[in-house]
Amino acid sequence: FRNKKVLLVPRNFRLLEELERGEKGIGDGTVSYGMDDADDVYMQSWTGTIIGPPNTVHEGRIYQLKLFCGKDYPDKPPSVKFQTRINMSCVNLETGAVEPRFFPMLADWQRQYTMEDILLQLKKDMMSPQNRKLAQPPEG
Repeated sequence: FRNKKVLLVPRNFRLLEELERGEKGIGDGTVSYGMDDADDVYMQSWTGTIIGPPNTVHEGRIYQLKLFCGKDYPDKPPSVKFQTRINMSCVNLETGAVEPRFFPMLADWQRQYTMEDILLQLKKDMMSPQNRKLAQPPEG
């Protein structure tokens, strides 16, 4: 028993679990995600959606995101990028990329975090004092 190891769920099982959860719909339905390409055997490319929270400048807007889970996911965080233009303290205005240094969940990534956690945290950040009133780029 000297070589006792913690059993880690393999990447593919973990992603299949996340896919199943994403397809069922999450919580209140204001956040969703799924695979970009059903033929992607490595399950790397994902699409996320966040419906802007009420009583913020984001209300009534639908934000599309791309999440990319590299081969080291879930040991390393996915890259997260808004496809929809958004003005938020953790998002690069030029590229739409969520900047880990301004988004603690990505900066201090832990293996048990999921894409769902990221989307829910981004939605929560939309409601934070520094983001809820920020002027937004025009839609379209």
